[in-house]
Amino acid sequence: MIIRKYEEKDINKMIEIWNEVVEDGIAFPQEDLLDDVSGREFFESQSYTGVAEDDGQIVGLYILHPNNVGRCGHICNASYAVSSKCRGLHIGEKLVIDCLSKGKELGFRVLQFNAVVESNVHARHLYERLGFVQLGTIPGGFRMKDGHYENICPYYHAL
Repeated sequence: MIIRKYEEKDINKMIEIWNEVVEDGIAFPQEDLLDDVSGREFFESQSYTGVAEDDGQIVGLYILHPNNVGRCGHICNASYAVSSKCRGLHIGEKLVIDCLSKGKELGFRVLQFNAVVESNVHARHLYERLGFVQLGTIPGGFRMKDGHYENICPYYHAL
């Protein structure tokens, strides 16, 4: 498996994987699905978009971009998506490790996650294992797809 910068030929699969996570409604704050036009614009607008390719197939991706502007522009944010057919194979870990390296390479000093859903224990354990620090808990900060609210846990990692 390799992690690399996305290419035009990857976009349809990237949109499919991204939309899977959005449709699940338990991890990403977005509610609108990407289409060919909005997906292209979305991925092109990031500071960096990386994909996980395994045996010629795109199995996951991440986006990396500033978390804020101006005096806080050195803090970046990222999101990760792995194909539902490939979850549990440590693809997310490879994406996060690459993202940490890419963030530093791009001149960011901190990677911050604003809204990790508290019940997303697999992601939280991964982040903590990789050295991320939880900043606290925001009660009811995430509205799940079924309408109930769950806590979110912001995390950060110095680059």
